[in-house]
Amino acid sequence: MKTGKVLKLFTTCNDEKKTRISPESINVDNEGVLEDKFHGKDLLRSVLIASVYSYELAKKEGIDIEYGLLGENILVDINPYSLLPGQQLQIGETTLEITQNCTLCKGLSSVDSKLPKVLKTDRGIFAKVVSGRSVIKIGDVITI
Repeated sequence: MKTGKVLKLFTTCNDEKKTRISPESINVDNEGVLEDKFHGKDLLRSVLIASVYSYELAKKEGIDIEYGLLGENILVDINPYSLLPGQQLQIGETTLEITQNCTLCKGLSSVDSKLPKVLKTDRGIFAKVVSGRSVIKIGDVITI
C-alpha cells in the first residue's frame, strides 16, 4: 500500500483574474471542490491532483514555477501518475476515484513555452469524489 501526504491545496476564484487561493482545507462533494470555479462543470475532471514530481521535472529543465501554477487543487508528495482510471485514493476522510490523466492546455504555454512538452504525461491526474461531502486538509495522509 502506497502512502503520501497532501502538501498544498488550491482553488480558482470565479473572478476576471481567475485568482488562485491556497487554503488550509477544501470542502468537496460529488461535484468537486465547493470553493472552486470549476465546481459542477465536469464530473470526470472535478478534482486535479498534481505531484511535486512535476515541479521537479520542470525545474530540471530550467523552469522554476510556484506550486499551484499547474492548476491543481491538491499537491501531493507522491507520484500518482501511473494510477489507472477506477483506482481510488483515500485522502483523510475523502475517497477519490481516478478518472483520467490531465491533458495539456494552452495555459501551460503561457507559463513557459517548454512546459507542455516537459510535462506531457506528468502534469496531473483528474479524479471524482465518491465519498460525498467531506473536507481535505493540508497534511492529510493519502492511501492508494
